[in-house]
Amino acid sequence: MTIDPGALRALHWHPNADEWQYYIAGRARMTVFCAKGRSETVALGPGDVGYVPQGYGHCIENAGGDPCEILIGFNSGEYMDSGLARWMAGNPPQLVATNVGLPEDVIMRFRRHAVLVKG
Repeated sequence: MTIDPGALRALHWHPNADEWQYYIAGRARMTVFCAKGRSETVALGPGDVGYVPQGYGHCIENAGGDPCEILIGFNSGEYMDSGLARWMAGNPPQLVATNVGLPEDVIMRFRRHAVLVKG
């Protein structure tokens, strides 16, 4: 995966696999969201290895001025991911709007596939 400067791999999780990352080039910040409201953000660069347990939400932000190149592997032969926007889009818009404080029309525009968010 290549993440351009100013871009973010949006919040997502893998319901069927752990994720390992090997950072080839560039600088990144990865945030992993854990159980009971805990989270951890780590800085990663060339030669570093990141790990995300199955089902844990995470996002990766390019933290430098050069593209960030990452080799990503999973312990399942079938790739699956679920992103926050897709999850929110899969629930009734009124339910999501009420709980996150956004208008229903905004919720209805959420993408249903993985995206890199450009800065």
